[in-house]
Amino acid sequence: MNSSVTNAPGAHLVHVGRQPIFDRSGDVVAYELLFRGSVDAVEAGRQDTYATSQVIVNAFTEFGIGEVAGDRLCFINLTREFLTGELTVPFGPDRMVLEVLETVQVDDAVIAGVTALAANGYRIALDDFVWGSGHEQLLGLASYVKLDLLDGDLSGLGEVVAGIRRYPGVQIVAERLETAAQLALADRYDLELRQGYALSRPQVLSAASLTPSRLRRLELLGALSSPDANLETILSIVASDPALSLRVLRACNSAAAGGNSRISSVRQAVVLVGLAQIRQWSMLMVIDDVAEATDDQMIAALTRARLSENVAPMLSAPADSAFMAGLISGVADLLGLSNAALADQLPLAAELKIALAERGGSLGRVLQVVDAYEAGNLRAVARMGDTDRLVGSYLDAMRWSARTVHATSQLAAR
Repeated sequence: MNSSVTNAPGAHLVHVGRQPIFDRSGDVVAYELLFRGSVDAVEAGRQDTYATSQVIVNAFTEFGIGEVAGDRLCFINLTREFLTGELTVPFGPDRMVLEVLETVQVDDAVIAGVTALAANGYRIALDDFVWGSGHEQLLGLASYVKLDLLDGDLSGLGEVVAGIRRYPGVQIVAERLETAAQLALADRYDLELRQGYALSRPQVLSAASLTPSRLRRLELLGALSSPDANLETILSIVASDPALSLRVLRACNSAAAGGNSRISSVRQAVVLVGLAQIRQWSMLMVIDDVAEATDDQMIAALTRARLSENVAPMLSAPADSAFMAGLISGVADLLGLSNAALADQLPLAAELKIALAERGGSLGRVLQVVDAYEAGNLRAVARMGDTDRLVGSYLDAMRWSARTVHATSQLAAR
C-alpha cells in the first residue's frame, strides 16, 4: 500500500480478507471473503451482522468484486438476519455462494428464507457442517457442504460423507486443512474442494476509503423507504455526498450491478443501479457505521464538483458530466490517489476517463480551468476563460457546498 494513500486527508483504510478454495488439481476456483478489522489481523475477530455487512460493503463498493476475486466464485458468510430476509442480500446470485454459519439455528424462518434464496438462483453452502445439528434439513437446498477436518469430529466422517453423497450436485469442501494427514484424508474421501493453511493462508486486501456521513446514510435510507421514493430527491442526496457518489459508481462496476455499462453522470449511475439496490446498500452502510470525513473536506470536494459544473457551459461541455469529473477528481485528492488511478476503478464513459487521466476533450478543459483557478494561476485562467465570470462561479460553488454540508450538520444536531 502506497504511503500517500494511508496518510491521505479524509481517508481511512478498509480491509477485506480472502482465502482461496482449491479443486483437487490445486487450481483456485473460489475465494471465501472474510471480515478483517486491520491489515495484520490473523483471525476475523467477529462473525456477527456487523462483520458480514462490512465484508459486503467493502468487497462490492470499496474494491469492486472483480478486483477482489476476478472471475472466480465468492463465498460469503451470512448471519440469520440475511438468511431470513430481515436484511436484504444486496447483490445478485452470479458468482456468489451464501454460507449458512454453523451458529445459525435452523428453524422454520431460516428454512423458508434459504428456500427463497435458492429459488432466486443463489448457491448455498453449509459451513462447519455437523450431522444432527439441524443443518441437515438444508441439504436439499445446498450446493456446497464444508467439513472441518481440524477440529471436527472425524470418528463418523465416512458416514457423514456418505449421507451428503445422497444429495446429487452437492460438492464437499474440506476446510481447515493444516497438515499432510488432513490433505490425505480429503483425498481418501475424494472431497472435491479444499481450503486451509496447508494450501494458503488468508490474504488481507486494503484500500483507502472515504466513508459517507452517518446522517447522509440515514437521510438516504429514509428517502428510499418512502413508498413514493422520488428519483430527484435520491439523486440530490447521492450527488451532495462525494463518498456516497463514489460507492454508487463502484457498485455500477461490480457484479452487484450486473452489467458493463459506461456512465457519465451521477444521475445515470443512480438509474443504472436502481433505487431498490441503492436502498439495500444504504441499509448496510448504516450498519457499517465508521469514521467520517470532516465537513471542510466534504465542502472542498463538493466545491470542486460544483465549480466544474458551473464552468462547463463556458466551454461547451455537458454540465452533469462536468460535475462528475470534478467530484471524482476531488474524491481522488481526499483518498490520496491520482485522478487516473481512481478513474480506472470506475465504469466511466471514455470522455470522462480521458478528461481525468489526460485532461483531454471538453471535460478535460473544464478540469484544466478548475485546476488553474484552485492553484491561483490567474494567467492560465485568463487564457482559458472569462476570469470575472469564473470568480462568480467559484463563489456560487462555495456557497452551495457550504449550505449543503452545513444543512446536514444542523439536522444532525437536532
